[in-house]
Amino acid sequence: MGSSISIFIFVLLTLLPFHSSSLSSSPPPSSSSAQINSNSILVALLDSHYTELSELVEKALLLQKLEEVVGNYNITIFAPRNNALERNLDPEFKRFLLEPRNLNSLQTLLMSHIIPTRIIADNHWPTTTTAAAAVRYETLAGEHHLHLRDNASGNKTVDSAAVLRPDDVIRPDGVIHGIDQLLIPRSVQEDFNRRRNLRAIAAVLPEGAPQVDPRTHRLKKSAPVPAGAPPVLPIYDALAPGPSIAPAPAPGPGGARHHFNGERQVKDFIQTLLHYGGYNEMADILVNLTSLATEMGRLVSEGYVLTVLAPNDEAMAKLTTEQLSEPGAPEQIMYYHIIPEYQTEESMYNAVRRFGKIRYDSLRLPHKVIAQEADGSVKFGHGDGSAYLFDPDIYTDGRISVQGIDGVLFPLEEEEEESKTEKTTATTPLVKVVSKPRRGIIIIL
Repeated sequence: MGSSISIFIFVLLTLLPFHSSSLSSSPPPSSSSAQINSNSILVALLDSHYTELSELVEKALLLQKLEEVVGNYNITIFAPRNNALERNLDPEFKRFLLEPRNLNSLQTLLMSHIIPTRIIADNHWPTTTTAAAAVRYETLAGEHHLHLRDNASGNKTVDSAAVLRPDDVIRPDGVIHGIDQLLIPRSVQEDFNRRRNLRAIAAVLPEGAPQVDPRTHRLKKSAPVPAGAPPVLPIYDALAPGPSIAPAPAPGPGGARHHFNGERQVKDFIQTLLHYGGYNEMADILVNLTSLATEMGRLVSEGYVLTVLAPNDEAMAKLTTEQLSEPGAPEQIMYYHIIPEYQTEESMYNAVRRFGKIRYDSLRLPHKVIAQEADGSVKFGHGDGSAYLFDPDIYTDGRISVQGIDGVLFPLEEEEEESKTEKTTATTPLVKVVSKPRRGIIIIL
């Protein structure tokens, strides 16, 4: 009876959409690869002891790549058991791994548990107790190596993990050894620490920072007039040259005025860009090639809020000399990447998920930045000139939000023509023409 139930469960698992979409959809094997079948080590990974790991493999989009590997190699998987992952894995680190932007880190971590060599415990494990005798194997991650040891009492280890179930699953194309913890490569740990430190810096609101309405993403208003209330004039009036165009900060209780230190806030976010890494070109344009840093500081001091879509260095390197050589070109490019609203990754993603396509105003009047949902992220722009939200919430302080993107955005020529048409239509008065009466009806066009 027990064996028949086991066979039924195995057949049921192999018929689930997870299997049919991932295993059967792989390309036909070449002469150097074998067809994945029910006796493969990848199917055995779905054993009840390792379902947590197999779910991570699925979320990391590694199934097809592993199919290709087992078609050419006999592999060894060091798999943490379910209870080991649940007991030892830090919840914050798990959230980090499951965030879409950290897909590369998750893939590196999982591939670091797999060796493209068949290792049987009794035949291939070192038997001496000296550390120098540890056998070193290269993993599928490439950058990370595993060290196998065996002490005098016969307890086997792989790096810092103890092997609890050696040779737990053996198949013609591979072996699974059960271990007591997740193996975390140094590069993944450093990436986690870096993002956690930056998140801690960005999450702290400076003293006296205004509150932001989560629905409108603007500064909250409360009766009668709170300190630091948003300006009455639109931001485009504040951009115009001339003294005292934008309103002064609103008076607080007792007539005292609450002054924002916009210059300090701009310096803080530029320093954060530099420490984050990969955004040196953007910082250089803001500080050295234009006066935008000073202008942004003035706007923030006057109570305005800004969201900066910051192209990374790789994207900025693709700009041509012609695109930067025209007078005012750097300013116009940067203006198109500044949204006069306070937006975060969460607010923008929720908006595009709900409404499909969003048009954000930019400081490059009258052009708007188009955003829409794509591949679990926010995509800005059109077609080949689009860019994805690549490094979200690099800096958020309640007034300035910096979102890293992987491309430089430009408005389309069609959009320019459309804006001119809309402007002409808006300024041309409508003329009512009364046609010749027909059947006693006056037709107004």
